[in-house]
Amino acid sequence: MAEDTTAKDTTAKDTTTKDTTARELGIRSRAAVHARDRDGWLHLFADDALVQDPIGPSPFDPEAKGHRGKEAIAAFYDSVIGPAEAISFEIEESYLCGDEVADVGIIRTTLAGGTHQAVVRGVYTYRHDGHGKLAFLRSYWEFDALELIELAPPG
Repeated sequence: MAEDTTAKDTTAKDTTTKDTTARELGIRSRAAVHARDRDGWLHLFADDALVQDPIGPSPFDPEAKGHRGKEAIAAFYDSVIGPAEAISFEIEESYLCGDEVADVGIIRTTLAGGTHQAVVRGVYTYRHDGHGKLAFLRSYWEFDALELIELAPPG
């Protein structure tokens, strides 16, 4: 099951219900990030949600505690996602189990300035809170395995 959010309608709509699956929430999360829809992305999370991207210590989360609650998740967006020129997702496999989904794939982030792209291969998990919101977004990828690619200058 391959998914490329660059080919989808990326507007985050408030259509979540308690019957919305974790897979659907994951798709909406990636679509909002791709569309640079900060408010739409934040709206997908429960008030006490936790984002760990990646899990464990990293420059994004040196203490490895994750980002809990909307204020911390908004700060994560503003410092990590927001500055990027573009972010695209290539989901190669997706495994829905109960209230959770594990998506396997690649994230390509064009860094600020547009001269480099970070390529991350990993497993990205989303947990539904039972009320139409994300309770957890946890990303399994190795920071030291991040691939940094120099992009050709425009023109």
